[in-house]
Amino acid sequence: MDSRYWIRADRRRERAHALAALDLPPVWAVLDAHRRLRGPYTAAGSLLRQIAGDLLQRCPELGERHNIELLTTTPELAGRVPDAWHTLEWAVQDSERTRYYSRLHTRNIANGLAELLRDYLAALGGGPRTLVIENAHEADASDQEFIAVLLRRGDIPDLTVVVGTSSAPLEDPSGEIDVSLARTIAAHAQVVDAEPVSAEALPENPAQAYVDGDGTSDDPRVLAAYLDLPAEARAALHDARAAELVRADEFSLHLGAIPFHLEHGSDPAGAGAKALRVALDHCHKVGLYQAAADHGLRGRAAADREADPDLWWHLTFQTGIVLAAVGRAAEAEELYVEGRAASIDPAIHLELSYAMAMLYARHYSEAERDYVQARAWMNLAIAIASQLSDPKKEAFQSVFTRNGLALVEVREQKPEVALALVNDGMARLDRELGPDEHVLHRLVLRYNRAQVYGAMGRLEDALADYSYVLERDPNFPEHHFNVGNVLRRLGRDEEAVDAYREALRLSPPFPEAYYNIGDARLALGDVEGAMADFAYVVELDPRHVDARINRAGHLLAQGDVEGAWRDVSAALEVAPDNAHLLCLKGQLLVEQDEYTAASEALAQAVRRNERLAEAWAIRGTIAVASGELTDAISYLSRAITLDDNPESRYNRAVAYEESGELAAAILDYDAVLAVTDDEDARERRELCAAASAR
Repeated sequence: MDSRYWIRADRRRERAHALAALDLPPVWAVLDAHRRLRGPYTAAGSLLRQIAGDLLQRCPELGERHNIELLTTTPELAGRVPDAWHTLEWAVQDSERTRYYSRLHTRNIANGLAELLRDYLAALGGGPRTLVIENAHEADASDQEFIAVLLRRGDIPDLTVVVGTSSAPLEDPSGEIDVSLARTIAAHAQVVDAEPVSAEALPENPAQAYVDGDGTSDDPRVLAAYLDLPAEARAALHDARAAELVRADEFSLHLGAIPFHLEHGSDPAGAGAKALRVALDHCHKVGLYQAAADHGLRGRAAADREADPDLWWHLTFQTGIVLAAVGRAAEAEELYVEGRAASIDPAIHLELSYAMAMLYARHYSEAERDYVQARAWMNLAIAIASQLSDPKKEAFQSVFTRNGLALVEVREQKPEVALALVNDGMARLDRELGPDEHVLHRLVLRYNRAQVYGAMGRLEDALADYSYVLERDPNFPEHHFNVGNVLRRLGRDEEAVDAYREALRLSPPFPEAYYNIGDARLALGDVEGAMADFAYVVELDPRHVDARINRAGHLLAQGDVEGAWRDVSAALEVAPDNAHLLCLKGQLLVEQDEYTAASEALAQAVRRNERLAEAWAIRGTIAVASGELTDAISYLSRAITLDDNPESRYNRAVAYEESGELAAAILDYDAVLAVTDDEDARERRELCAAASAR
């Protein structure tokens, strides 16, 4: 039986009719994902509000393990699960916060929610269930990711997922995304195109019904009745609905329906823009950047710069930051240009200059980055900071902007210059600020110095700085992850695994940590454990190329050619020019006796990475078998230069022997016998010696 369905129709009543006709397990929950209801995680939060009481009583350990996922998606659970945010980032004022979650944070939350539901359903028992998620085409990017992860994951076998959308093509959010609902649902769900059904009777007051439904009705008659009302009457309905929702005292409503009603109420520039600011700031803090960008852009459209300049500027700065965070740097730059044109305030130009530098140094795509522009904007920020009249503000802003310049220096491969800037900044803040002032930023400087040390190969210094930061901010998972990375580079693999596990304990599951654990376990000789880790990396992120490479290599060594092909094929769709993948492809083709195609794949591999010894060695082996001895000797010689091992030496010896270069063959056989007891090499060496004597 299929366990993934995609019902398409322009009206929800038509989708409901098609749903009723399907042969499904008992329906567990029907969720409405429309973002106007509660903004980000409207669907996920609705499910968790339904099951939280039983879940937290039956499986309290899940509440502790997944506290970030629970509180991010369902803020109403605050106080019922352990607080997720006991780090310095949350202890300082918003104006002092300098570090935010990765753009991939929502992908990790979606995977954490999938783990939570998997384990809760297992605890429930009772057989298969059906989860219906409606209005997915109107979902926030966070819910779209959540739905896509549920559709693609194979470790929730008792859950049938049914997704309802309009018949129009699904559109991914703007900017960079990691998980596409449009691609995932097309690959994993059976399509059900619903048939038209008769229209329902209109509500007695359709305009009121439209507002009471928080603008989610897809009945054009209901929308038309709403639009036929005078503007003042519509605004009054929105004001009344907003007041009703505020009384419900559920914070997630402030991320969806409440700002929607207030921006369409009687005071959009005041109450509406302020409500959107609340939603923007919250979503920015917890890493929901797509939702934050939506709230920010709507807030700027509603706000009046002349009537409330502080609100307008706040919306402008914060919206630019979240747009940049989701790969929409060009849109952020447009806001910054507008801001510069609207002000002669040096403080504003300082902030905008720094922001522009970050766009060109960090947020634009690699091809679009411009370090000359970045340096120019950062130098302007430094110059403005130096003119501040307050000595402490001047010290802080000068150090802060020079720290930004250090990033540019690192990107331009000048770590020594960056290190000097960071050291000077740390020393100046120690001289001119009290020990309790700007604690977080001073810790960030130490963290940045650790990164510079790592780039320079000064690993013990990097470890010392990361450890210093970790001792003072022990609940920030990234610190443990970075300590693990340095320990791995130092060869301290067991300690590295412990550090990665601690990072995972403090955060939603993220594939990079599992991959690094697998890599470390491989180095420790735990092949079976490493393969389990790589398998889970692929579960969390099917596009993780390195995990698929490692697993495919192991499967090939175990004789599972079919399994290796699956991994290699999937990874090549993501990284068609990856040299290691092309090398694996060549090996797999050799296993199938497709030598011409194998040679072509291996040739592509060495064109991408001419130092890939394994690809040269396999090319040489194929050439020996094909009688192309000159090429064989050339390829194998290249392989031996890069990685001198007995197998390559033996194959080159055979090529030398068959081409009549007996002395060279004897030297290679001797090299093989110096490190192995290879009887074939011994016999062939004796034959070469005898032939040479004759």
